[in-house]
Amino acid sequence: MAKDNEGEEKKYGDPAKFDPEFKGPIENRSCTDIICCLLFIIFIAGFVAVGILAWVHGDPKLLLYPTDSQGNLCGNGNYATKPNLHFFNLLDCAGFASVLDGCPTPQVCVTACPTEYWAYAIELAKMAVNTDPDWDKFICTYDVNITGSTAAQIEQYVKDQKCAAYTVPSKAYGGRCIPSLVETIANTVLTTDVSNTPLVDSSGNNVTNDRISAGTAALALVLSAQEVVQEIFTDMVSSWYLILGGLGAAMVVSFIYIVIMRWIAGVMVWFTIFAVIVLNIFGIYYCYTQYVALENVSGADSSIYDVGFTTNLSTYTKLQDTWLGIGIALSVILLIILLILIFLRNRIRIAIALIKESSRAVSNIMSTLFFPLIPWILQIVLFAYWGAVALFLASSGQAQYEVQDYNSTNTSTASNMTGQSCTPTSFDTSAVSSTVQCAFVKYGATSLYYQNLFYLQIFNLFGLFWVMNFIVALGQCTLAGAFASYYWAFTKPKDIPTFPLTASFGRSLRYHLGSLAFGSFIIAVVQIIRVMLEYVDHKLKDSENRAAKFLLKCLKCCFWCLEKLLKFLNKNAYIMIAIYGKNFCVSAKKAFFLIMRNILRVAAVTSVTVFLMFLGKLVVTGIVGTLSFYFFTGKITFATAYVPNLKYYMVPIIVVVIGAYMVAACFFSVYNMAVDTLFLCFLEDLERNDGSPEKPYYMSKELMSILGKKNRKEGEKEKKGCCGCC
Repeated sequence: MAKDNEGEEKKYGDPAKFDPEFKGPIENRSCTDIICCLLFIIFIAGFVAVGILAWVHGDPKLLLYPTDSQGNLCGNGNYATKPNLHFFNLLDCAGFASVLDGCPTPQVCVTACPTEYWAYAIELAKMAVNTDPDWDKFICTYDVNITGSTAAQIEQYVKDQKCAAYTVPSKAYGGRCIPSLVETIANTVLTTDVSNTPLVDSSGNNVTNDRISAGTAALALVLSAQEVVQEIFTDMVSSWYLILGGLGAAMVVSFIYIVIMRWIAGVMVWFTIFAVIVLNIFGIYYCYTQYVALENVSGADSSIYDVGFTTNLSTYTKLQDTWLGIGIALSVILLIILLILIFLRNRIRIAIALIKESSRAVSNIMSTLFFPLIPWILQIVLFAYWGAVALFLASSGQAQYEVQDYNSTNTSTASNMTGQSCTPTSFDTSAVSSTVQCAFVKYGATSLYYQNLFYLQIFNLFGLFWVMNFIVALGQCTLAGAFASYYWAFTKPKDIPTFPLTASFGRSLRYHLGSLAFGSFIIAVVQIIRVMLEYVDHKLKDSENRAAKFLLKCLKCCFWCLEKLLKFLNKNAYIMIAIYGKNFCVSAKKAFFLIMRNILRVAAVTSVTVFLMFLGKLVVTGIVGTLSFYFFTGKITFATAYVPNLKYYMVPIIVVVIGAYMVAACFFSVYNMAVDTLFLCFLEDLERNDGSPEKPYYMSKELMSILGKKNRKEGEKEKKGCCGCC
């Protein structure tokens, strides 16, 4: 047995040895993973270079302003007074996507979108009775001066797609004139003071309500949602200071919860376990009573397999097998919980004691609660930079023009040129039909730089992942060093070093940028692979290959699990880096072996900690959310004078709830880091020391009491009890 134990011990490395010089995070250390640090610096330089390249070649105005058929930006430059894009015949657009990026109909910039139903035939009817037409209602290309034209000229302009055949009431959406109220468009006739004239397009076909609805149905939903979005934005502007107040309240509640956790942690855990046991017993009893009640009911003894699948769940509740299965499941769960309590009760007590000790650590190093603001600000700056670069890269394309025939009935040879690339300045319209034009289609790739935009976007996204994970790693390593300084202070808080958080932050920046870059690089690689898998999954969405879909789902699940595992291992590696100053691989190995030598304790502490952290977030979110609900609904009578008049009062409430959860997550991430750091220090403390005057324990008296240990005085012998193996 001794050999087996020795072999098992060697499998996960030797326990930590006592070091009389070790008093906490080592100050005398050297730079680690220098090559990774250099590679990271080179990558950052490339990351910045891509941003500069995108800034030089990109132009966000191409995305912000609509482009007409000639490549002009509406609302910009020479067309600054014409901010809206008008489509001559929106029915030629296949749908919403084509409206936003290429549509086979002439498009011109206009000062304002049409506000009424109109057809050129109305003006021709006026001219037929010697009445001056309303020239301002004509929408034509820039090279046409319609004023003073004859009826024949107007007919030709419309036929050649130089002027729009009709207009309908429209609204500007994203700078594009989109028909509004499509459900009420007249079906055939417009009534005017001159004559009744139907809407017709340039080919003479009637423009009916069905045709317009078919061409703009996708946009009708967008337009109806636009007003709601504007009202929501107005509510946000009216209540922004109250929302900030709610987030401030979330910070206060989170802080208070963490402070009192040292007293309520044990009560919460044991009460929850007791409640789960009681609920399981009640569930088993209820299943038994239902099973007995169905003994003499006809058909209740049928098998679930005989019933098969049905959406009527009441069918299953009438079967004895259903209640028997649920009762067995609850009994197994109850048995597992009882076994855990019997064999792991001391480890659960250790977890509770560590949580209390973490609360004391946070209370003694108050700056740790506010330190997450630094990584948070860095992450916001990084995300803003990535978004700006992505925007400039997306707008780096050059204008592309193609031959388009605006006359759908044209069957001439010229129409065969449709879709071919062309240059507006050299395109000869006289050699083809008058309706064939060299029109702008989209911004796309034409040179080597533009052809590699996709790969530059991938590089930019990978930069976001790597640097974001690096910032997280820097925050974790800094907090770990501070909390380790607290644990290894023999007399707390007297022996805690001065400014432990600042000292830890300085060590991380000076010595361990390479190690942090190495660990964050591994996570970034897994994340970029997951993005690629999502991209492939999107491409195979309509595929009928079930084997490929199944394999893809398996890969997505595996890489998701791998990312979670690596984040767990990395966090513990950063703790070891913060304490001992070794490189990433050595620290990760040391942390992994330490965890494996104490796997049962790790499982108990991790599960209890995760539960309490989640419960704490819910408590904070619930308190702040409830207060915001009563405030914004005017149910707090003395504060009704401060409640603004809102269209949707749930909007600020939802924002406050989401923000409160994020604030709580930020605070509890510090608390969780304290638990993880103190836990690894606790495990090392058990391996390094034995409680003798030469090797005293650094853990709290509560932890020593749970383990049946204590720091002995000079000459006092160790007393081993039944808890010594815990």
